[in-house]
Amino acid sequence: MSHSETTLEPIAPDDAVDLYLTDRRAELASQTLDSYAYKLSHFTEWCESEGIGNLNELTGRRLLAFKQHRAQDLAPVSLKAQLDTLRSFVRFCESIDAVEQDLHNKVLSPSLNQGDRERDVLVDKEQAERVLTYLARFKFASMHHTLLSVLWRCGVRSGTIRAFDVQDYDRENARLRAVHREGTPLKNKENGERLIALSSDTCQVLNDYVDHTRDDVVDDDGRQPLFTTQFGRVSRSTIRATCYKWTHPCQYNGGQCPHGKEMDSCQALTTPNKAPSTCPSARSPHAWRRGAITHHLTEDVPVEVVSDRMNVSPDVLEAHYDRRSEEVKVEQRRGYLEGL
Repeated sequence: MSHSETTLEPIAPDDAVDLYLTDRRAELASQTLDSYAYKLSHFTEWCESEGIGNLNELTGRRLLAFKQHRAQDLAPVSLKAQLDTLRSFVRFCESIDAVEQDLHNKVLSPSLNQGDRERDVLVDKEQAERVLTYLARFKFASMHHTLLSVLWRCGVRSGTIRAFDVQDYDRENARLRAVHREGTPLKNKENGERLIALSSDTCQVLNDYVDHTRDDVVDDDGRQPLFTTQFGRVSRSTIRATCYKWTHPCQYNGGQCPHGKEMDSCQALTTPNKAPSTCPSARSPHAWRRGAITHHLTEDVPVEVVSDRMNVSPDVLEAHYDRRSEEVKVEQRRGYLEGL
């Protein structure tokens, strides 16, 4: 036997995680500790499924197998966050003689490219309100104004925007119905179908858009799309271009560019599809959705309500969409605890 094998002390994965979290409790915020516990729960569940009851059996090859297992379900940004937490945990396990020394160096965390990093980008409340205020003043109830209002107020996906038909807007009850149909599928199919409550302000925009601004066209299936251009149902590329265009600061702040560009020659304006790489302020439809979800949570809308409204599970919401700072979260918790 090698020296490392003779000195290792048996311990179950979940017991080691408990020791790790207890050891970190004094130095970490409770929210961070909860996040570590959540990320490591996937590792202990995987160990159980693989029959690993003793961390002494952990090897570099098994760590790679866990990485590949999680890579099937996670975006690169989330996978990196989970593996970085695992590496810290494995380093702790080395200190208590639970695994071989230097095993943490065999936790291969992925490198991120610019596209992966953009997954954390969002439209914040200030930017969204400035865009919508400008559109309400100068392009009220235009297709762009209405589409972005629904994106921000409802936090829906691009596919859901495309799926809405005029009949899905219920004026009397102030709500939109998301329906999975052939030709305009929802991401989660029938499980994505739901009623979405609307504010009176959003209804006012929708009413004027449907009555006066909407291009009165039908699609190839004879349906009346809610969001249209003169060519028919709004396309995904049009939705993207709309989101990129109206998050350029020069569009809503009097033509002034904070990045030192001239509007007449700016590639982000002349070639909208290049907006993500040419304008640092440009934001995609998914950034609008992520921002809307974060805004709802910041305004103390319960996670369960946001989950149902935006059609995203609480686990995925926490991992991919909730971008509240720790300071915001702790102050929100304080509000619930005062008086107890």
